[in-house]
Amino acid sequence: MKVTTGTTGAELFFERRDVVVARVDGELKDLDQPLPEGVEVEGVTIDSPDGLNVLRHSTAHVMAQAVQQLRPDAKLGIGPYITDGFYFDFDVAEPFTPEDLKTLEKMMLKIINQNQKFVRRVVSEDEAREAMKNEPYKLELLGKKNEAADAGEGVNVEVGAGDITIYDNVDRKSGDSVWCDLCRGPHLPNTKLISNAFALTRSSAAYWLGNQNNQQLQRIYGTAWPTKDALKAYQERIAEAERRDHRKLGAELDLFSFPDELGSGLPVFHPKGGIIRKAMEDYSRQRHVDAGYEFVYTPHITKGHLYEVSGHLDWYRDGMFPAMHIDAEHNEDGTVRKPGQDYYLKPMNCPMHNLIFRSRGRSYRELPLRLFEFGSVYRYEKSGVVHGLTRVRGMTQDDAHIYCTREQMKDELTTTLNFVLGLLKDYGLDDFYLELSTKNEDKFVGDDATWEEATRTLAEVAEASGLELVPDPGGAAFYGPKISVQAKDALGRTWQMSTIQLDFNLPERFELEFQAADGTRQRPVMIHRALFGSVERFMGVLTEHYAGAFPAWLAPVQVVGIPVAEAFNDYMFDVVDKLKAAGIRAEVDISSDRFPKKIRTASKDKIPFVLIAGGEDAEAGAVSFRFRDGSQDNGVPVAEAVQRIVDAVRNRTS
Repeated sequence: MKVTTGTTGAELFFERRDVVVARVDGELKDLDQPLPEGVEVEGVTIDSPDGLNVLRHSTAHVMAQAVQQLRPDAKLGIGPYITDGFYFDFDVAEPFTPEDLKTLEKMMLKIINQNQKFVRRVVSEDEAREAMKNEPYKLELLGKKNEAADAGEGVNVEVGAGDITIYDNVDRKSGDSVWCDLCRGPHLPNTKLISNAFALTRSSAAYWLGNQNNQQLQRIYGTAWPTKDALKAYQERIAEAERRDHRKLGAELDLFSFPDELGSGLPVFHPKGGIIRKAMEDYSRQRHVDAGYEFVYTPHITKGHLYEVSGHLDWYRDGMFPAMHIDAEHNEDGTVRKPGQDYYLKPMNCPMHNLIFRSRGRSYRELPLRLFEFGSVYRYEKSGVVHGLTRVRGMTQDDAHIYCTREQMKDELTTTLNFVLGLLKDYGLDDFYLELSTKNEDKFVGDDATWEEATRTLAEVAEASGLELVPDPGGAAFYGPKISVQAKDALGRTWQMSTIQLDFNLPERFELEFQAADGTRQRPVMIHRALFGSVERFMGVLTEHYAGAFPAWLAPVQVVGIPVAEAFNDYMFDVVDKLKAAGIRAEVDISSDRFPKKIRTASKDKIPFVLIAGGEDAEAGAVSFRFRDGSQDNGVPVAEAVQRIVDAVRNRTS
């Protein structure tokens, strides 16, 4: 709707209690702000994505007010909204305890019920410095205002482009400001709109502006929702996510572990985890063979010069392990006779694949050439971001590099994207959208025209897939734009899965050539493609997606046979032998546990199929099926039981 000069959002939407801010010509504004004539105004509801962000940022202010009531010496850091919640950083003498968080929640509820108003005021820098004179971190932010875009984590929340603004929490009765903060806003009209649908979830240490060289602060995380029901649903999702945590399940199911003796981010796979991993890899290998990929193998380390040519040492050095300086030869007096060289653990497979392409002359008749490797790579992730299998330092990438002509490029990208999506569906992920990462203006090689062509081609391929395409400005690697497949798991969480990158630059840097049909030498186009991303991360995602109850084709133990009594052990071994002969991973539980305990153990171990046999079964040449959901199918002939299981595994239907 269009408005006349001086009208406020509050006046426009006074009948809409769910509208909490106004979108004015695309920009969010507080409802009490006068609007210029002719602007386009839209009401933003509290349950919309933007409305939720405003709710959560406003709740962060209430939390900070409560913290400074509880700890008057607390100095304010920043307090932005984040996915599903918010946080605020504080400089305090002692870390916050769980009891502190409970006390703060009660204090916040009291503030909320006071129905304080959030009031915006534009101030000069001198006025802002006077208001924040006891807040050293806010004063530092004011000094960073002109560099806010690059100043660090969350700075734009406080002092982005435009006016300097302070938000006061104003007492309804007296009209006095009872607390204030340097902030860009916008905010809710009042604290009452926060209601009681919030919670403080945890506290942790955090570095000022996310920089480990800065002061360590204490961070409190929280969440806020429009209704108590929405908060409860969120809390149930979080509880379920904790139950599904792959680190917890990995230990319970004896799949993998993270020995301290090896170091951070370096997992080991136990036999059961090894079976799952092998099943994943074997199926992927077969699908790649069927799709015309050729397998290559490359070493784990290389001379540094390779990554000088590729550009990784210029652009990716911080993500690489330090060099190993070796091969130096010394004279008896200690002087250097032959200088040594720097070797690096490889962070990427692509430069080595380029050497394979370049190892001999290539013809256009060989293209597209699809090289595939389960290649081990090593990346120096900071200790604070290493997380189970989903963020490791040593990983195996299912890495492919496709070399094709310019004319083949679009069809090959389309084929690759369809291949990727189809294979992900086979592993049980089928809810996708695509993200298009474009050039980082501060970190790229090559010319603008080439980047524009590569980006346009990727966009056309992504749009033709029919999936939602979300922009990721500046998210590309230094050598080319990429499409990434974002997949939702069983809890609705989004994980970045496969990536497809279009690269005109590395073929240039490595001087790759092929002989074209007209006899000329031409550069191939290079497509980088990782399907799992890394085997480790993909297994972590699948563990949580399935809550450890892997489909039968991936399960380490697919069938457990449980005789009702010891007298039927031999009969059950005969059944299991038939399953093993058909390629099924099956075993018999002949432990000393009682029968009910064996059933519970199979359930705890998340076995897809439990076969039970007693006297009637043995006489009839049958077994009873017991499934994960507790249902049972009795008196199934052994041959039929074997065929059912074989079909379920072969067809990946269970």
